[in-house]
Amino acid sequence: MTQPTAPDPAGTPPGRSGPAGGAPGPGAGAGAATPPGPPGPPLPRTVRIGYGLGSLATGTFGTVPGLILLYYLTDVLAVPAVVAGAAVFLPKAWDVLVNPLIGAAADRSRAHGGSRRPFLLAGAVALPPLFALIFAAPPLRGTGAAVYVAVLFLCAATAYAVFQVPYVTMPAEMTEDPVERGRVLGWRVGFLGAAILLSGALAPALAQADGNPRAGYRTMGVAIGALLAAGMFGAWRATRRAPVVARSEAEGSLRAQFAAGRENKAFAALAGMWAVQALAVGVMLAGTQYFATYTLGSADAVTLLFACMIGPLLLVMPLWNRLARARGTEYAQGCAALLFSGAAALLVLTPYTATGVAYAAVALVGVAYAGLQLLPLTMLAHTLAADARRTGRRRAATFTGLWTAAETLAMALGPALFALVLAVTGFRSSDAGQRVEQPSAAVTGITAGMSLLPAVLSLAALLLLARYRRESARIETVSA
Repeated sequence: MTQPTAPDPAGTPPGRSGPAGGAPGPGAGAGAATPPGPPGPPLPRTVRIGYGLGSLATGTFGTVPGLILLYYLTDVLAVPAVVAGAAVFLPKAWDVLVNPLIGAAADRSRAHGGSRRPFLLAGAVALPPLFALIFAAPPLRGTGAAVYVAVLFLCAATAYAVFQVPYVTMPAEMTEDPVERGRVLGWRVGFLGAAILLSGALAPALAQADGNPRAGYRTMGVAIGALLAAGMFGAWRATRRAPVVARSEAEGSLRAQFAAGRENKAFAALAGMWAVQALAVGVMLAGTQYFATYTLGSADAVTLLFACMIGPLLLVMPLWNRLARARGTEYAQGCAALLFSGAAALLVLTPYTATGVAYAAVALVGVAYAGLQLLPLTMLAHTLAADARRTGRRRAATFTGLWTAAETLAMALGPALFALVLAVTGFRSSDAGQRVEQPSAAVTGITAGMSLLPAVLSLAALLLLARYRRESARIETVSA
């Protein structure tokens, strides 16, 4: 497998030297920084590949609920759109609070000579069956079904956080060599792309394959749960031979972590841009099944739509890397956001054009999405390195915890925002055995929610990119 160049959100970008003046990059410890020693030996290949396996879980759980859970509630369990939006949003919003707490607990474990791997194991044991149970709802409908799904989804989100938060911190602790971290994260990015493509195409196909939608969703829940288990247990087992050469530690309290994020204005602007862009992606993912069913007229079209969106991910990432090296990362990020906005807006013409235009527009969205996944992590790595130079502290655990919390909240808010569009335009929920006719306003709302709303959000993210550029330049000027 060719390992794509990937930035390290917890350290120095691959291919670059550490911070000037001998100061270490972030992610290797806590408190006052000390110069890192010479790079250690290369990590075992089984560790690099095995660590990447964990992205089968992170990519799958980050994709599937956002893609089909809202539709499952409104069109299988007859949950009203507003209630369904709350049932999807609130459990994931909980991650904003629980992620930093889990990070602090994992840091305390490391401080006492423990390992992060027990957290990986706990998440691996709990998440797969909880995920399967979400889509095995008892014969309930309406609000009762929403409560069942919300409770199970809350438990699943917590189990996922127990795995994910320590998982994303581990590369910075396995090696201080940025090139070696690049190899580790190359496998992570590769498995992430494969997981998004596989789970995003497989989940709706399995859900729609059976004539009985409830049975189809139950089958899908078990299959996706097995995929989660394979990635999580694989990462846990393979990292048993991973060395620990550095330690990163979060701030001591939740308030201190948020204060650190606010104090670093460049990071705050960058995290805000990442969150707004993730919100745009979350809205589009939530709308994909509705767009296929009600705008294109075929529920099965969701598989091809998703393949068009995610298929370009690994193919075009090297091109975005090349543009970033030639013109700068911020320039490439701006191009990706503009392409995403233009392609998304083109989807509003779907009712008046051939369906091929819709698939082509979604493919362009996928090209942009590849850049939007890659480029912010490069900027994050630069921002954390600048923070280490400025403060003399390594606060990667703090900033990556806030970063993942912002992304999680945005991706949870995406389905809730799309559900609000459904409610405002008069969408009619239904159960598995009944398909109701939707008013024309609801179909128009679905098309606009899938196209114009993500386009506007992506343009708004450009404003935060401009702010990041100003703050980053100011910090570099002060440091010089």
